[in-house]
Amino acid sequence: MSAITLAELGDKTFFMALILAVRHRARWVFLGAFAALAAVTLISLGLGYGLRQLLPQTWVPWIAAALFLGFGLKLLIDAQGLGRDAARAEQEEAQQVVDAAEQSRVALNPWGVIWEAFALVFVAELGDRTQFTTIFLAAAPLEVFGFAGLLAGTLLGHALVTGVAVGAGKWIGRWLDERLIYRLSGGLFLVFGLLALAQALP
Repeated sequence: MSAITLAELGDKTFFMALILAVRHRARWVFLGAFAALAAVTLISLGLGYGLRQLLPQTWVPWIAAALFLGFGLKLLIDAQGLGRDAARAEQEEAQQVVDAAEQSRVALNPWGVIWEAFALVFVAELGDRTQFTTIFLAAAPLEVFGFAGLLAGTLLGHALVTGVAVGAGKWIGRWLDERLIYRLSGGLFLVFGLLALAQALP
């Protein structure tokens, strides 16, 4: 759950939910955004578990360790290159996407808001670092991650961050430090990588 929460905080989908919640009823936005994140989660878990089944079992721990360590190092390196206003850049990009989607629309009914939140967040989440996080966690043969536990933890992380975005996101968005989030995420992935490496070693 912690990996998903860190990956989701301050990214484009977080700010999309925030912006939509300012314009529409928060509960409608939450339903649409969370449904989109849940759908992408199921797709990602399927990809991760499928990858684990396709590969020889002796390779899986090594590949999982390499993916975790590589992704963790990438996040730490990326954190060094981020400016202080990285979160603001994510927010501005999300604002442009939402504005473009709502440019020609009149007042939306509840289902319209739910569908808009679902569509925008679903598209934005594809290829996001959160999706890769879920795929890597599903592909890793770590004993602590069963499918049910991973699904529950991932959905709980998404629910928490989406709830924060539609509830207190406007206030929290001002204080988000994207570099700190990248560093924490990177450190967590290095820990996962070391656990996978320990499992790979005889």
